[in-house]
Amino acid sequence: MQLAKSITLKKINSLYTKTWLLAGLFFFTISTAFSQDNSPYSRYGIGDIVPPTHIINRGMGGISAGYTDFLAINFNNPASYSSFQTWKESKSKKLGYGRAILDIGVNLENRTLTEPGPAPKFKASNALFSYVQVGVPLKANWGLSFGLRPVSRISYKIIRNERLKDPNTGLPIDSAVTQFEGDGGAYLANIGTGFKIKNFSFGINAGYLFGKKDYKTLRSFINDTVNYLQSNYETKTTFGSLFFTTGVQYKIPIEKKVSMTLGAYGNWGQNLNAYQDILRETFVYDATQGIIRIDSVSEIKDKKGKLFYPTSYTVGFIMEKEPEGKKGGWLFGADFTQQNWSSYLLYGQRDSVQNSWQLKVGGQLIPPPKKNYFSRVVYRAGLNIGPDYIKVRKKLPQMGLTFGMGLPVKNYNHLSPGSATLINLAFEYGKRGNNDNLLRENTFRFSMGFSLSDFWFIKKKYD
Repeated sequence: MQLAKSITLKKINSLYTKTWLLAGLFFFTISTAFSQDNSPYSRYGIGDIVPPTHIINRGMGGISAGYTDFLAINFNNPASYSSFQTWKESKSKKLGYGRAILDIGVNLENRTLTEPGPAPKFKASNALFSYVQVGVPLKANWGLSFGLRPVSRISYKIIRNERLKDPNTGLPIDSAVTQFEGDGGAYLANIGTGFKIKNFSFGINAGYLFGKKDYKTLRSFINDTVNYLQSNYETKTTFGSLFFTTGVQYKIPIEKKVSMTLGAYGNWGQNLNAYQDILRETFVYDATQGIIRIDSVSEIKDKKGKLFYPTSYTVGFIMEKEPEGKKGGWLFGADFTQQNWSSYLLYGQRDSVQNSWQLKVGGQLIPPPKKNYFSRVVYRAGLNIGPDYIKVRKKLPQMGLTFGMGLPVKNYNHLSPGSATLINLAFEYGKRGNNDNLLRENTFRFSMGFSLSDFWFIKKKYD
């Protein structure tokens, strides 16, 4: 009995150590690079949508509706939680266990902005944590998952120099420098459960969707004879409410080790509680103290309202051949996503957004097992296309190409022979906009994820 307790405690300590090391890694990465981001299109809607899938799925173009994996968490479709590895019995009937999973992901992005014509390019980089998610089996065909992930981000800073004209005569009068700034984004803290009855799985995620939108417009007039005060127009919105998504999956056996899984998930339109602080002021700028208010023209605090988050759904399928013996395996699938962003409202006002769709296609290859390491690596690839939900004058076409790998890490912990560590990598190239748009964006994103799993419950082997 004491030996069993000792082994269990060592396993728990080992998992905690890995968790803190990985957490420290991605928080360090974020703190050193996050401040460099600048995306003008994040001004609209709820901002730039952060890649919403697990890094495994990103390597396959983003397909996730029909995907399941007992070593990773598909948090998009909660029906997949039913596939977590549950209690089993050994031949001696004395040892039972369930496999707990810890998933952590980070993104590194490089964005290039280009205006039509010979204008110079602008480059920006950022690092963000992608998700922290935990999954545990509760009983056979019943699992639970909880975690935190970003949904969108807002980060831009634009300076415009202009010559103002008299509205009556059309003659130039003064010059002005206007600075547009935006900061914020949305996050989702969620908990969900999924269960399976025969080949049918159903799941639901409940969470708290929260965030902020902080917009500033700073204007300075330039005149040789008249001294103008600088102005600040700032609107800060915070929002948050309960948020729900549901999902289903249905597995169809085709032949030995070959199956098709149909999947669907989505959310209905939901109102989020919102509060606004609206400020109109004149100010002077001090290098040490920043903005110093001269006069408050108008100030409103805690103005209540609603943010309407629109309906979204995804349907798709996965065809899979599981590896067997000396034979490898494969997987391919496709998803279609529809988002009704034209119904998005903030305090009853619409924005420069539109309904959007996205088609995602991808797959993975598991080579036949051999003695070399690369035969145990999982290779993934995919693509996605569809218009962006942001529409400024004209539609923003989007396309992306992806490649990914799953790298197994050897387990050196002999006290925990069932523990597994996987490093998942995804490389994504995305293009948004064309010569008809005000700006074109090319994005290269490198994502790294860590999937840690171990037996989280052990029956007593010694009495």
